[in-house]
This record gives sequence, structure tokens and C-alpha cells, in this order.
Amino acid sequence: MKHIEPPLQHLFDLSDLSQAGAEVTVAAKPEDLPGLAKWAGVDSVKKFSATVTLRRLSQSRFDFDANFTAIVVQSCVVTLEPVESRITRQITRELQLAPRLPRDEAGELTLAAGDDDVPETIMSLDYDLAAPLLEEFVLAIDPYPRKAGVAFTPPVEPEAPQSSPFAVLKALKDRD
Repeated sequence: MKHIEPPLQHLFDLSDLSQAGAEVTVAAKPEDLPGLAKWAGVDSVKKFSATVTLRRLSQSRFDFDANFTAIVVQSCVVTLEPVESRITRQITRELQLAPRLPRDEAGELTLAAGDDDVPETIMSLDYDLAAPLLEEFVLAIDPYPRKAGVAFTPPVEPEAPQSSPFAVLKALKDRD
């Protein structure tokens, strides 16, 4: 599988974060929107912007709160006409710096089972603020967009005459 670079990055040095925290705006420039649409698998992205609030909880723990808004255009799964939708999400994550992952005596990587209350482990204080925004953005895109008021009606197939399986077998035997 080919790795595709994310179309948007916004690096922030968490070591510069004061106790008061910081508020950072992350927004896609107009020239970034086509790449973002291609990366997300939609027809177009008209807007992608977020306000990220960062707070230092300790030397190695940080609080990440963000509100983002995106406007995407997709093709209706029924009519193929363009459907514009607005996506608004709030994201909260706790980040913890872990310069080394825990290893057992055999040198194997040991990871704990996923727990929602466990902070997200980051490997560097240079943190990409856009990464969690893009994750949530892709997850929020409607996989089956429909234009308002449009419903799918399956095609009507002509009814075949009802016959028993034994009648079909007899017809096959009579044909020989």
C-alpha cells in the first residue's frame, strides 16, 4: 500500500508552550484545497479551518482541544449530482511525550490494549496540529451522500413464474 502524505501540516513546538497555553488557527489555503479533496476522496473541499487550544498539563503532558469546520462537495450516490455538506467537530485529546516505547527483555514492542482514557503517545515535542484534525475530518465524511429529498428505489424485476425445484429438475430430465 502506498503511503500518501497528508495535504496539510501545521507543526507546533510544544516545548514553547507556556502555562497559559496557546490558541492556534489551522486553515487550508485555497491552493491546498484541491489536494485535500483528492486525499479525502471527495469532489472538492471549499473550506477547512480549525481553532486549536493547547494547554500544558505537565512537562510531558499536553491538552489538545480543537473545533474545526469543513465544507465538502461530493457526488450524490443516487443522482450523481453535487451535494455540499458542512462538517463541524470538536476534538479533545491528551498528549503524552514518550521518547522511547516500552520494550520487554526480548526486544519486542509491547503495546497496551486501546483504552480511551489513556493519553495519546507522541514521540516528539514538534507536534503536527493538523494530523488529528485530518483524522477526524476523514472519519466525519458521509460515505453515502444523498441530495435532499432523493431516495433510492431499486429497479423492478419481472416476476418469474413460480415453479418447484422438482419441476425444474423434471424439465431438465425431459430435455435430455
